[in-house]
Amino acid sequence: MQYTVILRQDEEGNWLASVPAFPGCHTWGKTREQALVNAREAIEGCIESLRATGDPVPEEKQPAEVATISV
Repeated sequence: MQYTVILRQDEEGNWLASVPAFPGCHTWGKTREQALVNAREAIEGCIESLRATGDPVPEEKQPAEVATISV
């Protein structure tokens, strides 16, 4: 399965990662690569937890779209 991971860098240089398909699934890393490794582990943990409770595992049919707007 493939999931979209949204990455952004904070003011301290850490990389923050969130997974839209799993609300509340967030992690971080000191590098972009580490944030992606941690995101994979977080997704695996979410899937394991959902399966343990018998809840459905979301499948991402289309990648999330990210847009920027000016306010």
